[in-house]
Amino acid sequence: MTSDYKSTISESPKMEDKELGKSSVKEVGEVNASGHHDQMERQYGLLATCATALAIDNAWIALGGSIVVSIYNGGAPGVLYELLTACFWYSLIAASLAEMASSIPSSGGVYHYATVTAGPKWGLVAGYFTGLLSWGGWIMNSCAIAQIPSNVLVQLWALHHPDYVSESWHVYVCYIIVTWSTAGICIFGNRLIPTLQHIGLFLVTAGLVVTVAVLAALPKTHATSSFVWKDFENQTGYESNGVAFLTGVLNGAFVIGTPDSITHMAEELPNPRKQLPIAIAAQIVLGTLSSFVFGIALMYGISDLEAILSSVANFPLAVVYSQATNANVAATTGLLVIVLLAIYITMIGCHVTCGRSWFALSRDGATPFSKVFGRASTKLSCPVESTVFCAFVITCLGAIQLGSTTAFTDLVGSFILLTTVSYAIPTVAHVFSGRTRLPIGYFWMGRMGFVINIASVLLTAFFFVMFCFPYSLPVTTELMNYTSVIFVGYTVLVSGWWIVIRRRYVGPKIPHLEEAGRLVIEAI
Repeated sequence: MTSDYKSTISESPKMEDKELGKSSVKEVGEVNASGHHDQMERQYGLLATCATALAIDNAWIALGGSIVVSIYNGGAPGVLYELLTACFWYSLIAASLAEMASSIPSSGGVYHYATVTAGPKWGLVAGYFTGLLSWGGWIMNSCAIAQIPSNVLVQLWALHHPDYVSESWHVYVCYIIVTWSTAGICIFGNRLIPTLQHIGLFLVTAGLVVTVAVLAALPKTHATSSFVWKDFENQTGYESNGVAFLTGVLNGAFVIGTPDSITHMAEELPNPRKQLPIAIAAQIVLGTLSSFVFGIALMYGISDLEAILSSVANFPLAVVYSQATNANVAATTGLLVIVLLAIYITMIGCHVTCGRSWFALSRDGATPFSKVFGRASTKLSCPVESTVFCAFVITCLGAIQLGSTTAFTDLVGSFILLTTVSYAIPTVAHVFSGRTRLPIGYFWMGRMGFVINIASVLLTAFFFVMFCFPYSLPVTTELMNYTSVIFVGYTVLVSGWWIVIRRRYVGPKIPHLEEAGRLVIEAI
């Protein structure tokens, strides 16, 4: 790396315990793990941390929001088994990230992990690309998430006004309202966010119980077990059911694919080395269970699959709810309100993640106007400029839905490709360095880490290819998968900016890691 980066390494801490799983690094004074003084209040306890992670993921509602996209790739069995496949893949990714987060609890997340694991020679460029790919992926995810409450609002209006004809711009107006109202809460109500995340956790859990109970109790007739578990219905046009299944794992990835979300709040946690691995594990385990249970109840509540696939409703989940409640408008409204409130709080969490990510990159000089975006308001305990900028980008990208019938799926696909590559870069570097460049955190996988790290990277490479396949055959301009185009285009933009700043970019100022790496070697 550069001499500037090396000069930030200061006196190393003493190692209290060299056994695996013990902390090898202590934060000194007011300087946090990213090498900067704290600018935001450390206000999140363990419960609030886990609640935030679960509210950002909001797995079961994400599954409901993408139900029609999912069901084309194999019917009900496709939805459920593709979800489980994605959850297994992401559990490997989550374990790898949890280990790194426990070692370097920084709001930069994978950006800082890649900088360290890639070593002095490649750390700067690896960290730079990882950070901006991760941020780009989270922007895409925020766009996709914002579409869900926007469509729910329009669908609620349509539910009570049968003659209403929805237009795409109606959804976009709601999209703008959702985006900026949640950004406003993130900025001016930042100290309320832990409480809001507790409310979000309640909505996620209690809402799941209520929804599953309604879906199980109200239908006059339930779908057969064969329909739910065996009858694989390939609606994609691919002759191979295997291809349809593997491309459909994208939908499961959208449901569970936010294992790094809470890592970007590391500098707002009182004990991030312990809290982050627990929160990441809670998100994956509870997200998998909640989405799978909801998926089962939802599939048994379907009485007319063709009506769902051919529906022109803004939010097709409303059609499923209507079938399950025997066209009871009040019950359908109640279920949709649960979705609306829970996903609204999820959007607040997305702003938190995007804003903190851009702030961390700007603080280290990796973005345009870094002096502006690299500061945080101590009064509001929020990186205001970065949060506003992210909301502006989300607003602009949301306009895609005005002219594209596959906008939601393209955003989801771009989110998955960008973020999984950003997870893979530090993981690959970690493996090739012999897993010796990180200090041992409270969560450390030891030699088993090699197996888990390599497996997560191989699966990421495989699904990267599968998710670039066309959504269906025959391919048309309107239904083409533009995910790969978005990925390449964004990567070109990021590469162009690297050419501009590479001579002056010095990277993050992370202290203590050179000595910590030596202690890792001794410990293993």
